Amino acid sequence: MQHAAPGKKSGRILAVLAVLVAGLLVFPHVVPNIVGNLGSLLETFLPWLGLAVPVLLGLALLRRSALGAAAVALPATAWAVLFGGLLLPTDPGAAHDLSVLQHNVDDENPDPAGTARALAAAGADLIALEELIPDALPTYRAALASGYAHHAVVGTVGLWSTYPLTDTRPVDIKPADIEAEWSRGLRSTVRMPSGDVAVYVAHLPSIRLGLPDGFASGRRDESAAALGAAIAAERLNKVILLGDLNGTLDDRGLAPIVSRLTPARSGFGFSWPAGFPLARIDHVMTRAATPTTTWTLPPTGSDHLPVAARFDLDPSL
Repeated sequence: MQHAAPGKKSGRILAVLAVLVAGLLVFPHVVPNIVGNLGSLLETFLPWLGLAVPVLLGLALLRRSALGAAAVALPATAWAVLFGGLLLPTDPGAAHDLSVLQHNVDDENPDPAGTARALAAAGADLIALEELIPDALPTYRAALASGYAHHAVVGTVGLWSTYPLTDTRPVDIKPADIEAEWSRGLRSTVRMPSGDVAVYVAHLPSIRLGLPDGFASGRRDESAAALGAAIAAERLNKVILLGDLNGTLDDRGLAPIVSRLTPARSGFGFSWPAGFPLARIDHVMTRAATPTTTWTLPPTGSDHLPVAARFDLDPSL
């Protein structure tokens, strides 16, 4: 009996691995959430799956496997199609009607005044903040008062605006199993010269990763469904959502929101953790407006990076 040479065998193994990586990139939804929400975990860090490409290529070259090297083209192409566009430069000076800034300021932030000054210096028309604890709220109000004549706070989320705010109210995104006081969503009408815009600020529940539950996203998913329903029922045509959604755009758990709104997405814009960002869980999204560009700001005292975006509020939309 003739056996395959070790080099050919390793080449076949590398080819299989390359096909597997390509399949996961293109069809991450085939990984179920039945056990530990593994599907959502994969989708959260999906762009990082591209790191398998240089590893597989290096192994193929080391083993001198033409088959393995050729197979690496599959995941490389898949990654390029899915994420390559995010590497293209954008025009920071593109025309826009509205600029916004979103930031989870961290309830353990050691320098809320410094954080507020940094946010104010960005010059956005709207600033949305999450994790506003009672002890720090007066500091943010004082630091932002001169540049933002209008603001609204509901629970631990707030909105500061250069334009008048009306019809501000809570948005109920509280998971059913939380019995304590918990208010992390608001909706307000921003009265702009071009017309009213409904602005939502939300902070969805955090994810827990560990045993025995794995990627525990049940509460987050429940809140996402409630927020998506609220946005679907919004009567104003133009909508902007600013928030820490504790999930990425690829995560199926955010489908009730992402399916109804257009994300402001240029570049990867990883926003968490601030020290070494691995995922973008802080988002700006819209309905009936056009995002022109988005970017992250330098670190503040928070464990998140601020996320900024600009919009074209085309009156024809």
